[in-house]
Amino acid sequence: MTVHNHAQNHHQGIVLNGNTFSSHRFPSEPLGPFEVKIALQSASLNARDQMIRKGQYGEMPADLVPLSDGAGEIIALGEQVTKWSVGDRVMPTFFQDWLEGSFQPSALSSAISSADQPGVLREQAKFHQDTLVGVPDHMSFQEAATLPCAGVTAWHALFEQHRALRPEDTVLIQGTGGVAIFALQLAKAFGARVVLISSSDEKLEKAKEMGADITINYKTTPDWDVELRELTDGHGADVVLDLGGKETLERSIRAVAAHGLITQVGVLTGWAHAPENISQLVLNNSSLSGVLVGSRAYFENLCAFVSKHQIKPLIDKSFSMSQIDEAYAYMDQAQHMGKVTIDIA
Repeated sequence: MTVHNHAQNHHQGIVLNGNTFSSHRFPSEPLGPFEVKIALQSASLNARDQMIRKGQYGEMPADLVPLSDGAGEIIALGEQVTKWSVGDRVMPTFFQDWLEGSFQPSALSSAISSADQPGVLREQAKFHQDTLVGVPDHMSFQEAATLPCAGVTAWHALFEQHRALRPEDTVLIQGTGGVAIFALQLAKAFGARVVLISSSDEKLEKAKEMGADITINYKTTPDWDVELRELTDGHGADVVLDLGGKETLERSIRAVAAHGLITQVGVLTGWAHAPENISQLVLNNSSLSGVLVGSRAYFENLCAFVSKHQIKPLIDKSFSMSQIDEAYAYMDQAQHMGKVTIDIA
């Protein structure tokens, strides 16, 4: 079922990186029968948003509404909406056309903040009722706005693969950004052992406070894959969340345990070509799997889990809509831990 939001926006510009982006005013067109209108309250930034801003994510409209992740309150309903009520707190799914089942490449064009889908950095928006997920009761709008991309990606990598996480597993997580911190929280709540690597001793100390069992500074210990093997008595990591890409994948292959899984989640150091040691996956009976956010069903599973365990996202810093350039600049510094959010309301 295709549920594209084809609404055209009246533009009230936000100047971002020299370009004027359409922003937060809602179109005057009436709601479709299955659409709901949302008053957006908060949004969050992802690495993808940075790539789009820098022109590293393919061609995008010059007036693209930025940001894919947000949360808000329903303020109006189409005449045939049955799933929601006015006042419900909701989050739109990242892929508007991937609701359940296996991923299909056709869903790529339905990603929020793309050529066909305006982003959420605006005061109001409308979405098909099927593309929304309820905000967990224990979370604020600001916290909920961090879930649709980073939270779902971490959940997908750990729990929706052909080799799902087991409580006795060791999980290797690279870095301390949004996906990494969600993965740490989810894995620890599930009972797994977590190894986390970072270039910052201060962040590693914070990760320990959040439950990380083993931490490695990859700047002072560049052979972190060797160190991981030594610290796990030669076993390695059963599940590896590779967030680096080009500069980390070879070490991830050396770090993964026999019958283990590498989930290729991020490309923070660039897109990786096939590494020279990829044959080691065969010799180790290990596997490599790509992860690109997830479906509405994955999102619902994530929300059920975080509600059960009362998990709250780690928010590093929040900005206002008028400070969007400052928010991007702050992320560029790579000093944040967890998520950076934007207050809309």
